[in-house]
Amino acid sequence: MDDFKSIAPFLTILLPAGAGILLVFFPRSQTTPIKVFATLAAALTLALTIVIFSLYDYKEGGYQLTNSYRWLEEPLNINFSFGIDGISAPMVLLTGIVMFAGVLMSWNVERRTKDFFVLFMFMVAGVFGVFVVRDLFFLFFFYELAVLPMFPLIGVWGSSTDFGTFLRTKEYGAMKLTLYLVAGSVLVWIAIIALYVAASDFVAGGGVGEATFSLEALGVLSDNGAFSENFQRLFFPFFMVGFGILAGMWPFHTWSPDGHVAAPTAVSMVHAGVLMKLGAYGIIRVGMTLLPQGAEDWMPVLIALGTVNILYGAVSAMSQRDLKYVIGYSSISHMGLVLIGIATLHPLGVGGAVLQMFSHGIMTALFFATVGIIYEKTHTRDITVLGGLAKRMGITVSFFAVAGMASLGLPGLSGFVAEILIFIGVFKEYLPLGVLAVVGAAITAVYILRLLARAFFGPLDPKWEHLSDGRPIELGAASMLVFVLVFVGIWPLPLMNVINAGVSDLLARFPGA
Repeated sequence: MDDFKSIAPFLTILLPAGAGILLVFFPRSQTTPIKVFATLAAALTLALTIVIFSLYDYKEGGYQLTNSYRWLEEPLNINFSFGIDGISAPMVLLTGIVMFAGVLMSWNVERRTKDFFVLFMFMVAGVFGVFVVRDLFFLFFFYELAVLPMFPLIGVWGSSTDFGTFLRTKEYGAMKLTLYLVAGSVLVWIAIIALYVAASDFVAGGGVGEATFSLEALGVLSDNGAFSENFQRLFFPFFMVGFGILAGMWPFHTWSPDGHVAAPTAVSMVHAGVLMKLGAYGIIRVGMTLLPQGAEDWMPVLIALGTVNILYGAVSAMSQRDLKYVIGYSSISHMGLVLIGIATLHPLGVGGAVLQMFSHGIMTALFFATVGIIYEKTHTRDITVLGGLAKRMGITVSFFAVAGMASLGLPGLSGFVAEILIFIGVFKEYLPLGVLAVVGAAITAVYILRLLARAFFGPLDPKWEHLSDGRPIELGAASMLVFVLVFVGIWPLPLMNVINAGVSDLLARFPGA
């Protein structure tokens, strides 16, 4: 058992990456065996993430299930080390759930099926890598591995949007997403190099510690004064903005709705459900952990930008005609909740932010899964031409409604638990901005309820008389996501126990928190 624990986090990378490599050797014509193999790999990965989450001892806290392998000797001291803590464990579980649901939703991919699943598997392997590694070099490596497959996945298998007044091609969405995220990566890489150089200078000057890319070793150096207050104040924004771009931070958010809309269903699910969480996770894991003094100075800016996210995203979602654009701007708004929760530096606010990352990941994956089913049946996402679909696609519409109720914070669903924790934390630290955040939540209720009324209820248009519900495999994927939303909403304690352990370790670095 101890041997398994020592390699379990690494297996979350190895399973999807290995599956991607093996898929290369499948004949292109064998689409069904390819889909079956990908589904089995995703199911095994999901089972592994559940086991990893259950093995984490929240009473002990800290990093667990750890192991390390030397990759480069001095002077760089780069190690392939991995493990999980109370913040990464829920993210690993989230990735496993969304990955499996995304593979099930991809059984309708018929064009270049092998290529699609190979890229999808490597993208997910990159996501797992970010969450489980404990070395900055490999964190950045897997961060890039998670982002770069998005370009071909959207550019080849995506869809273009044209409502007459504007045209957004899939190539445009793929290129815009890639350029924005690469720009963010440049900022992150600059700050990582600056950290290493500052640590090396500190050690060379007689400071206690070791110059390395290890997150834990750099944390010790930070505690020992390796990074001056001016250094932290200067370089924390590089992490905040660099990672914040992937988190959809305003005003660097415009790539996200276009990317959501252009992406195929499974990629939209992973994009909004997991990839955007990498940005918020990066701010927590790297910026706040290694540069706590700089983080404290910049938290008022972060909470202000997060509040703009909430209001801007909610208002923008109200004016959209495309179902995916509504969800895309809704994600911008909900990621604003994550940002303001982090910025409170309050246990309730930060804990709520991590839970919101998990909750929003499941919720938005369910949104995009149901929209994918609707688009496959109707070949449109235009809200103005839909109507009465509940009469023909009752199960799919019901699942969409559950995601909508979680989005607006209905008690009994996971969104409510996360939002109330964030609001309490914000009210304790930044009361005026807390009021504005609640206003944003109220606007969310308006556009979600209006969307449900316009697109799914009312008289049925005769041209939709022939419609039927989604296929069993698609409804099965959506059912799993609904179960998670309800389970966490009714009994959040198992998740919050783990999250609180990680948040406690994080906030211990902030004496005033």
